[in-house]
Amino acid sequence: MNATTLNTCYLRPMRYDVVIAGAGIVGLATALQLQKRRPDWKIAVLDKENAAAVHQSSRNSGVIHSGIYYRPGSLRATNCRRGYQLLLAFCEEHNIPHDICGKVIVAVTPEETGALEQIYQRGLQNGLKGLRKLSAAETREIEPHVRATEAVWVPQAGIIDYGQVTRKYAKLFEQNGGTLHFNEPVREIREQKDGILVLAESSFNTRIFVNCTGLYSDHVARLSGVDPSVQILPFRGEFYDLKPEAQPLVRNLIYPVPNPSFPFLGVHFTRMIQGGIEAGPNAVLAFQREGYSRWDIHLKELAETLTYPGFRKIARKYWRDGWAEMQRSYSKNHFVKALKRLIPDIGPDDLAPGRSGVRAMACDREGNLLDDFLILSRPGIVNVCNAPSPAATASLAVGETIAAKVLEL
Repeated sequence: MNATTLNTCYLRPMRYDVVIAGAGIVGLATALQLQKRRPDWKIAVLDKENAAAVHQSSRNSGVIHSGIYYRPGSLRATNCRRGYQLLLAFCEEHNIPHDICGKVIVAVTPEETGALEQIYQRGLQNGLKGLRKLSAAETREIEPHVRATEAVWVPQAGIIDYGQVTRKYAKLFEQNGGTLHFNEPVREIREQKDGILVLAESSFNTRIFVNCTGLYSDHVARLSGVDPSVQILPFRGEFYDLKPEAQPLVRNLIYPVPNPSFPFLGVHFTRMIQGGIEAGPNAVLAFQREGYSRWDIHLKELAETLTYPGFRKIARKYWRDGWAEMQRSYSKNHFVKALKRLIPDIGPDDLAPGRSGVRAMACDREGNLLDDFLILSRPGIVNVCNAPSPAATASLAVGETIAAKVLEL
């Protein structure tokens, strides 16, 4: 599009009541929830890609989370429990394949049993029913090849394809009268007397703008005139696929006790709804925000990360853990070593390279990774600046939360 065409396009903005940037699972869930509450509103969803669910919404482990890990009373905990029920009802209504297969969280050594007990108690506080503490022998009845001192059985955990869920949200949104605009990267946001002007490849005039752009949510927030006081740090997670002959080593979902000094769950085993078993992910700094390969480098984005005071503080705090994660990225043997803690019988020949995803981690200038959702609102604008896991499981509840903020404006 040349400058003349672009300027002409900007002179004729499309008019909406609400424009949502980001056609991922949170943005589209928000659009659906707004349609339920205000069917008379004209709503559009924009995305810089040519389809919905291109990034985090489809590049994840595909686990339906129970809510066992999250701080009681936090937005993550409350939205996960409600969102879990809404998601299952949605899947039943629309015939989306899913399986509530349960998972084991495994303490490999006696030293990990204290942390496992804390997870178990947190699950009880969050209202989970049917949790069971398992002995080593009981754990092997569920997962015969696992090494365990003790474990917790979480019956609510399951598996699903969140990309499929998101695409169903998009289809329903359009059927309800909503409009999807792809190949529309948000470049500028201007507040005007008659609303908000959003400039992308086209221009959009709206009463309310909602930012659900995930890995670029901090950039878009600043375009909207809001300083979110955080920066998104991109962490890549890499997976291996178990070869068919090794798949009997895993029945469903096997998770370790998370390292309390590192803000990730650790490599684990996941049965996929489409078939097969994945092992992973690790957690390494991506050299660009959508850096799905270790060879993907965007110098400006990498410099933005490396010069951010919060990242430098995280690097100093977690450098040992970060170095171990980096070794797992570049060395299959190091990755296998981590997996063998859970399943000793697994070996390098059992694994084939799999896919990868990038997590959007919000970090403040003091080096704290945010442990909860961060949703900032001002007149005419709502910015979703942090929506970590379990945002996919909780998407319909998160959509309710964001929609409520929109209706308050």
